[in-house]
Amino acid sequence: MTALLLTASALALGLAAAFARAPRDGFETEIFINTPPERIWALLTDSAAHAAWNPMMHAVKGSFTPGRRVRLTMRTPSGGTMRFRPRVLVADPGRELRWLGRLGLPRLFDGEHYFRLIPEAGGTRLIQGERFRGLLLWVMDVQQFRAGFEAGNAALKAMAEAGDLEAGGDPDLRIAS
Repeated sequence: MTALLLTASALALGLAAAFARAPRDGFETEIFINTPPERIWALLTDSAAHAAWNPMMHAVKGSFTPGRRVRLTMRTPSGGTMRFRPRVLVADPGRELRWLGRLGLPRLFDGEHYFRLIPEAGGTRLIQGERFRGLLLWVMDVQQFRAGFEAGNAALKAMAEAGDLEAGGDPDLRIAS
């Protein structure tokens, strides 16, 4: 019985150490968009609009409110779909949107996704990135997501610069039909 307890304890400690020392990876993409941050913010925080400009998102449900969860259905680079419910960490209007998504247990596969909006030359420098951490990084190449981020940046730029936004009855901007 003692040997079994020692083995289980050693296994638990080894697993805890693996989770604590889980690998990290990530990347950033950026693009200049010739429109003010408020217009881009309206598209970023309009759940229904994501599918129109973001090739990686099939559906987004919920509001981007710090502490709350949104439901995301993401298209994977291999053509499948993945559903997850990240927690919104930051929703600073016109400046930053950030959420943390997890696959199962913490540090199995965590992704902290962010959009930063920086006013620049009458427009906005959009920085979109993600920091990954977790055991699955030993077998997964997260750089495969970079092309989807860059395509999303280009589509967001095209939509924002086309002026396809119109003010709605509330303070949020909506996409015109």
